[in-house]
Amino acid sequence: RDLRKMLDEGKELGMPDGVLINGKGPYRYNDSLVPAGIEHETIDVHPGRTYRIRVHNVGTSTSLNFRIQGHNLLLVETEGSYTTQQNYTSLDVHVGQSYSFLLTTDQNASSDYYVVASARIVNESLWQRVTGVAVLRYSNSGGAASGPLPDPPQDQYDKTLSMNQARSVRWNLSAGAARPNPQGSFRYSSINVTQAYLLRSTTPVEIGGRRRAALNGLSFSPPETPLRLADAYGVEGAYTLDFPERPPPDAAPRVARSVINGTYRGFMELIFQNNDTRMQSYHVDGYAVFVVGMDYGEWTEASRGAYNKGDSVARSTVQVYPGAWTAVLVSLDNVGFWNVRSQNLDSWYLGQEVYVRVVNPEDGANKTEMAVPRNALYCGQLHKYQKYGPQTA
Repeated sequence: RDLRKMLDEGKELGMPDGVLINGKGPYRYNDSLVPAGIEHETIDVHPGRTYRIRVHNVGTSTSLNFRIQGHNLLLVETEGSYTTQQNYTSLDVHVGQSYSFLLTTDQNASSDYYVVASARIVNESLWQRVTGVAVLRYSNSGGAASGPLPDPPQDQYDKTLSMNQARSVRWNLSAGAARPNPQGSFRYSSINVTQAYLLRSTTPVEIGGRRRAALNGLSFSPPETPLRLADAYGVEGAYTLDFPERPPPDAAPRVARSVINGTYRGFMELIFQNNDTRMQSYHVDGYAVFVVGMDYGEWTEASRGAYNKGDSVARSTVQVYPGAWTAVLVSLDNVGFWNVRSQNLDSWYLGQEVYVRVVNPEDGANKTEMAVPRNALYCGQLHKYQKYGPQTA
């Protein structure tokens, strides 16, 4: 509530107080950063073994660089997709993203090792105080970790390193396991794109007396009546199907409830263009999307020529660098209303989201989706249908 109040008053969230690892504060390498009584996280391991380390950035707005002092991180998975196995000394984990690493405990156990999550794509010298620190402790450790933390990537003013690292995350096509899209859409390069939307985000502006964020000049306003129920009951006016495929050239930003009308079993291209000065992440509910390309500058039709058409990784959350674009492809085989949103919670709250409506035209009796759950909230114009649980939403 406090953060929403700040945003409603036109303020920015600013720098976080710190980075927690498993809910715990930084290791005492610098006592001035650690309030009394706050413990650090300790990862206990045995020498000569291999461990799976799962790393999730569940913060509100800050990209993080994850690294373990003196150890390589063998990337094997991201958000349900097996990746080609590559070693990294550190990896950027953007808001809402998840990775799995294999960690081999093959180092000297003369002391513990630092585990670090530090802010990225910001002024690192200013943000040093929010660095999250834990400890990797061998069972035969000879003492506490000491000395300086392992350095972050040295590209504070050149983000090409981070983007090239992101491009290096590829799908493991030889892994003998289930794929996120088993119907055959992993051969995405041979599927015809049926719809394409260029979603441009810009710096928040004042709309109707309030600071708002927008995609293609539209700042989404959540309806009182849930979208899927409004569709099922034929409620008029809950939303419109006029979301623009391209950013309008001169139209003034406005508040809207405009929805993308997706084609069931179609193949959609979404291009996220970040004209803001901040790093952004975008999440697509209900789907894994193929991250086929990203680059700096403005996306153009010619940008498709550089798409990865062989082993782009499938994931649910993608990063979009400041002044850059990211393109994804998605097979619309999941019926429903699916949220596409900024994972930066301030931008999301201020309206940087849209829904994709996917309806099976031959589905007359809910054959391709579950029945309405018993605890559904019949808000807004459908309030009279509420039978179970709370009477208001």
